[in-house]
Amino acid sequence: MSRNAITITPVTPVIGANVDGIDLGDLSDSEFAVLYDGLMAHGALFFRGQDISIESQKLLGERFGKLVAHPNDPGVDGHPEVMPIHADENSVRATGEEWHSDVSCDPLPPMGSIVRMHTVPETGGDTLFACMYAAYEALSERMRALLDGLRAVHDGAPYYQRVNRLLDRDDGGRTYPRAEHPVIRTHPVTGRKALFVNKLFTQYIVGVPTGESRALLGFLFEHVSRPHFQCRFRWRRNSVAMWDNRCTQHHAIWDYWPATRSGYRVTIQGEKPE
Repeated sequence: MSRNAITITPVTPVIGANVDGIDLGDLSDSEFAVLYDGLMAHGALFFRGQDISIESQKLLGERFGKLVAHPNDPGVDGHPEVMPIHADENSVRATGEEWHSDVSCDPLPPMGSIVRMHTVPETGGDTLFACMYAAYEALSERMRALLDGLRAVHDGAPYYQRVNRLLDRDDGGRTYPRAEHPVIRTHPVTGRKALFVNKLFTQYIVGVPTGESRALLGFLFEHVSRPHFQCRFRWRRNSVAMWDNRCTQHHAIWDYWPATRSGYRVTIQGEKPE
């Protein structure tokens, strides 16, 4: 069977690329290699017209590594590794409304995430992505020297418990992931340094007085949101986005109420940040 040539077109100079000429439900080894290299180069890849099944989405994720279930949100029936993403007129929240890296509180935070949206609003519901390589490189040499070697605690409990209270959902006294990670991590594939703190999960910097920790994190949380590091993806029906959580953050915009936005996410386990 003949296949179209894959084209990867950057969205901005620092993050994101649109990919054409590929069927994510029928991916050859050579096409996957192109995809993998593209993800390492651009941090986030975007696809249109991908009417793939839940099973195909799982198989795609498994090409990158082991799939993991979300620590707080239940999966789809029969597919615990598949997280539904849904908001409509009855919702009191939408997933991912602040800048974050998915489940960075885990001792082995995700390598990447893959989302397919099957239902989207006529307008709104975009997702912003930010490059943490660029965020790190934009810091002054003195700030980079200060942050290098520092470690921070990421804790899922404050955020997930807040979500459960908002949804009136009993968490059954469960425990949530908590881990200590470097403030600046080195990507295991590219070797580039990236900022690795985020507003959703990072609680404090280890070994630094509370006031200084809050000030540093406050500065960094604001810093990563600069538009210079960003691209913006507008979802359409059967669009797919995949991103590398080790060097990006993202922010889903809930500006479409009472419209419906619905899809599925699979999450790929990563490695211990260094």
